[in-house]
Amino acid sequence: MKKNHFLRTFLCAFIAVAVTILAGPGARAADQVNVYSYRQPYLIKPLLEAFTKKTGIEARVIFAKKGLSERIAAEGRNSPADILLTVDIGKLAGAVKQGITQAVTSPALNTNIPVQYRDSDGHWFGLTRRGRVIYASRERVSQEQITYEELADPKWRGKICIRSGQHVYNIALIAAMIAHHGEAKTEKWLAGLKANLARKPAGNDRAQIKGVYAGECDIALGNTYYMAKMQLNEKKPEQKEWARSVRMVFPTIGGKGTHINLSGMVMARHAPHKDAALKLMEYLSSDEAQKIYAEVNHEYPVKDGVAWSALVQSWGNFKADDLSLEDIAKLRKKASKLVDKAAFNDGPSS
Repeated sequence: MKKNHFLRTFLCAFIAVAVTILAGPGARAADQVNVYSYRQPYLIKPLLEAFTKKTGIEARVIFAKKGLSERIAAEGRNSPADILLTVDIGKLAGAVKQGITQAVTSPALNTNIPVQYRDSDGHWFGLTRRGRVIYASRERVSQEQITYEELADPKWRGKICIRSGQHVYNIALIAAMIAHHGEAKTEKWLAGLKANLARKPAGNDRAQIKGVYAGECDIALGNTYYMAKMQLNEKKPEQKEWARSVRMVFPTIGGKGTHINLSGMVMARHAPHKDAALKLMEYLSSDEAQKIYAEVNHEYPVKDGVAWSALVQSWGNFKADDLSLEDIAKLRKKASKLVDKAAFNDGPSS
């Protein structure tokens, strides 16, 4: 009898623990969302704290500079990821191609985010915009406006600095050129741009602006937010000098406007907290979140009508190219092939 009593007690205890374990995730599903982020924690922390304060849903974050998409794919159905935050249209489209996303249907997202900044099937949504602009020497360049097409003009021979042609930011720009002008004209343009380079493509965007400061080149291509990174860099004050040596020029492409890229989000295919994830996605597209995000990372909101930060406003106004980022994503492979065909990263011939 003592033995039977012991077994009954053990089974009851085991069942109680099992029920607690199984019920736990379900009980927490409404008040938790797991975010995998390529964006640095300080950029998204204010957003997630505001979201939690507003909804009571705790946002947990895993940050990494690379490998998160592959991690989600490897985790499969057991992945705890609800949302992936990343940058560049190529990485957003790449997540879809990897099969780690799911379509989201949301009137709020479709209202808040313009059609050119979201996937037509609802797999990815833009959050902030960044322009790929020209940083021109204040001392050596008097021209007020420069088009992307003009970068192939021989008058700029030996005067342009740029990072690797295969970098995702430049691939997106070249893909946009293909969309506007076709593959043949873009190939010719790329050859002209290569001939005008001051040196072999290398380094990040800030390294190109440093090249202008050092007199190695007169103009450089870079994303808009790098100006803020230099202007506000207290740890490396020499970068403030780099920033003061240039002015930002907003080029046009195909006579339309400045080439735009994105930071954005996807919902993970096996998101365990789908309802909470959708609430976070919708919040990130709201006026409140868009303003916070743009203030922290010095980018442009995707939602119309949300004010730019004071620092971003100081760079001047521009018209954005209205080309769909989805269309650009489809041409990235062709753009990459053209870069290799032109041996772009070998730099100028002489």
